[in-house]
Amino acid sequence: MTFSAKTFDPRDVKNTLAKWLISAGGVSVLFTLVLIFAYLVWVVKPVFDSASVEPSAKFSIQTANNLAVGVDELREISFSINNHGVINFYQIEQTDERQAGELLLSEKLIADDEMLQSVYATNINQYVLLTTTGKVYLVQPSFKAEFIADLRILHPGIYFPLGEEALVIDEEQAVIAKVAFAMTEEKAMFVALTDDKRFIKTSLIAEDDFNYDPEFSTEYQLINGDADHIEHLAVTPDLTMAVAVVAGNVSIYDLENGWDVPVKTEFEPLAGSKDKITAMTLLSGSSSILFGTSGGEVLQYFEVAKANSREFQQIRKFKASDSQAISQIYPEQYRKSFYTVSPNGDVGIFYTTSEAMLWQGKLLTNEQQLFAIAPRANAVVLADNNSIELITLHNEHPEVTWSAIWQEVWYEGYPEPAYIWQSTSGSDDFESKFSLMPISFGTMKAALYAMLFAVPIALAAAVYTAYFMPPSLRKTVKPTIELMEALPTVILGFLAGLWLAPLIEEYLPAVFLLLILLPFATFVTAYGWYKAPKNIKVLVPEAYAPIILIPFLLLAGLLSFELSPLLEDSFFGGDMRQFITNDLGINFDQRNALVVGIAMGFAVIPTIFSMAEDAIFSVPKQLTSGSLALGATPWQTLIKVVILTASPGIFSAVMMGLGRAVGETMIVLMATGNTPVMDWSIFQGMRTLSANIAVEMPESEVGSSHYRILFLAAFVLFVFTFIFNTLAELIRQHLREKYSSL
Repeated sequence: MTFSAKTFDPRDVKNTLAKWLISAGGVSVLFTLVLIFAYLVWVVKPVFDSASVEPSAKFSIQTANNLAVGVDELREISFSINNHGVINFYQIEQTDERQAGELLLSEKLIADDEMLQSVYATNINQYVLLTTTGKVYLVQPSFKAEFIADLRILHPGIYFPLGEEALVIDEEQAVIAKVAFAMTEEKAMFVALTDDKRFIKTSLIAEDDFNYDPEFSTEYQLINGDADHIEHLAVTPDLTMAVAVVAGNVSIYDLENGWDVPVKTEFEPLAGSKDKITAMTLLSGSSSILFGTSGGEVLQYFEVAKANSREFQQIRKFKASDSQAISQIYPEQYRKSFYTVSPNGDVGIFYTTSEAMLWQGKLLTNEQQLFAIAPRANAVVLADNNSIELITLHNEHPEVTWSAIWQEVWYEGYPEPAYIWQSTSGSDDFESKFSLMPISFGTMKAALYAMLFAVPIALAAAVYTAYFMPPSLRKTVKPTIELMEALPTVILGFLAGLWLAPLIEEYLPAVFLLLILLPFATFVTAYGWYKAPKNIKVLVPEAYAPIILIPFLLLAGLLSFELSPLLEDSFFGGDMRQFITNDLGINFDQRNALVVGIAMGFAVIPTIFSMAEDAIFSVPKQLTSGSLALGATPWQTLIKVVILTASPGIFSAVMMGLGRAVGETMIVLMATGNTPVMDWSIFQGMRTLSANIAVEMPESEVGSSHYRILFLAAFVLFVFTFIFNTLAELIRQHLREKYSSL
């Protein structure tokens, strides 16, 4: 009898179900990798977006002859100061309570019978007002928020940091032609050029603190210099230097000398050029001086340490225009960006350390139009006698470019370009340094030293365990070594940082002596056992003979530590660390690459050992038996047959160990100085990508350049491991095909 219907077999259902489950698992893993990749790219992408501008608001005003314009940090209220000394505050955008362009406050800043000659804006949103009679006022627009239920209303006001009375900064009360100003909590300083060609310095010394009391005493001082042709003038915010440009020559004056104001140094930025200096300003932080030229270029200068002195040196050159001179340079308040304005209305936005031109285009309609940057550098405000316009600026990450991340950058205060990672500091003037080279280098360095320690030990142990060790002993040894992988890396890092690092520092000669005595003890013990009488050998089963090596290795280690002080006294002047540092000129950190290599090596050894041992043990027995039957020795069989056949698995084991070392976090975090330096020295530490992310991510501001750069570091780490794993798989397949015919 036959049946036409197919007999139901439960095994088919199980096979089909297993097939789909395995396929779904594989696809989900690939999907997860793609999702991680896409998310990292999505977070990182904004740091490389170009700057952009868009008109935000524009309204008409009725005041004429404006001399200055500005906006509050929330971009809700703008203000202008005209030649009558009147400041007017305007609502920028319409709200439920206010109309766009509504005049919120108008206040006279100077005496009724006075007129303003000019207005100078400082880097801290203060304005120096110069009258036609030689008087000076210092004003600062202020804004106070009032909360009514869920509504926030911003009210403008005026604050006089040095009092409402006019300041007399010249004893002879001459008209002030040019002025530069800066102040601290305890002192304010004017450096000015008078109409009668005198160059003066006026110091206002607070009786207590300008933040609480505007009372002060005044000191006048005459500066010896070429006052006839001063074109540009500036004072550093720390009140230590004044910068004056006279006919293309730059003079730096020392303002800290109480008796005199000597010239500290002089230099000529455009020596040998037909161009002239048309604009000058100090970059944020006031370490750099920017010079605009008639040829449309901007030159950056700052002090560089030489052999016995510090000299101003040109660091960078920016091309802002091909045909127009630079009429004004406006620095941002908190970043190293600056804006150039040309007579035809072109505006360029640049960032110094990244050497990037962020945006360039025409914003101003005429040369008389006023220009100002919002305090948060997220907008610019333009004004003339008829209107005020706010232009929104999208420029969140100007400091980040591929060149700034991967190339050497010359930062202020450094003697030369360098790779530097330093994301934070306690100073407001600090410039973040985001070079990924030091931490990428540290990742490779840590992995290299870990592999140098782990690979020889792990592979030698795998070969012996799989090929020579008796099965009864292998059943104990292999699980014991694999159990090491269960040790938390935080424990290994803790022991390495608090116990191993001080031990190595104290017994440094012993560490290097171990490299000699341990192999020597191994060979001597093996040779001695080989020559031992048979009546002694029979006492220990042949399979367990290697255990005899353990006490001799321990003895060699003990001897190394006992001889360490003697070697240190005899060859290294009693202190090997000082010898390395002072005599050899090599920096020595207690938590260094040697400590990391040993600690991370112990974390990597189980991974390499387990996979390599399985690969060697899985070599078909008929191959080894055939080789031995043909007369090959066990060592020849091992090298010519077993190792070659198992080479794909051995290589995969090494690459898996490398991937583990590259991604390790806690050991390098706790066992190194975590300093981002680029030095291959085994005696110096490093900072790795993973450790850097672990340390700094909790402290970074979401969406900031720092935050996104950390995600970029994670992306680089992801790419590293992807490349290593891909190369490992390609080489493994090649080896498998090559030796599959054995």
